[in-house]
Formats: sequence, structure tokens, C-alpha cells
Amino acid sequence: MERFFKAAAAPLLSAILLASLSACVGWGIGTIHPGETEAQVRAELGSPTNVYQDGDQHLLEYSRGRMTQATHMARIGADGKLVSYEQVLTLQKFAEIKVGESNKEAVLRIVGQPHEKEHYARSDLEAWSYGFKESGAWDSFMSVYFDQSGIVRKMENGPDPLRDPGGSRMRHHR
Repeated sequence: MERFFKAAAAPLLSAILLASLSACVGWGIGTIHPGETEAQVRAELGSPTNVYQDGDQHLLEYSRGRMTQATHMARIGADGKLVSYEQVLTLQKFAEIKVGESNKEAVLRIVGQPHEKEHYARSDLEAWSYGFKESGAWDSFMSVYFDQSGIVRKMENGPDPLRDPGGSRMRHHR
């Protein structure tokens, strides 16, 4: 009987694994290359989650959701061709956000839509938070705080509360 269950379970597990991997293909980063047209990019990646104007270029945002820790941006040049395509939830991209200078529109162009938004009445700041894989190793959570005029006032990085093995939901900014 035990042999029967093991024999029956192996194909089932293989099928589940294959289905899971197939589902991930739609969430992958795609295989696009600079110089391809916007139509080719959209054919490969699908509809973007958002589009942002950036001078004479525009950005196609492909947010993969909170648990995937990934948002990709395809930069389309004035000629309608792909200039670059990158994962933007990285420390390097967060470093482009300047406290006291950057506004909400700039943050959207740099790292895209936040995974969470929250307003803190005591400080009168709005937090946009992003779950990301810091340095490819740590489950981190970056919060960008805006004042009432939409200017970045501070940023905080810490462990991702959804992935904290201790289950702690404590946040330092409250």
C-alpha cells in the first residue's frame, strides 16, 4: 500500500511542479532586448501595470506584486524603441530617491507603485512601502515618507514584516 501511494504521488508532484513553473513564466522578466519596438515589448510582457512619462521617453511598469519582491521598468525612447529593461526594487534605485527633493511622481518613475500605502496622523506623513530582496539575499521592506506637499521627508529600510521568521510586525516609524 505504501509503495502504491509513493508511486501515485510522484507523477502528481511532478504535475504540480510543472504547473507552478508554467504559471511563473507569465510573471518572469521576459526576453526583450534594447532596440525592440514597444509593440514587441508589450507582446512579450503583456499590458503594463502603469505607464509613466519621463521627458520624451516613457516607462512601462511591470509590478509583479508584493510577494514576488519585483517590479520591472521598460524604458521606451522617443523613437518608440526599448532603451532599457530592469528590476527597480534594489538599493541602487532606492538611492536615487532624494530626501527633501524627490516628489511622488519622481518616486513612481524610479521604483513604481508601492505595495502598501499608509498615513500616520501623529507625524502627518504618508508612507509608501515596498517589499524587496535586498542584495539578492534579505527580505527587506523600504518605506518612503512624504509630507503633505508630496516631498520625500525620510526613508527607512528594515526586515519585511510579512517574511520575518519571528513573525514580528513591529515597525520603527510608528
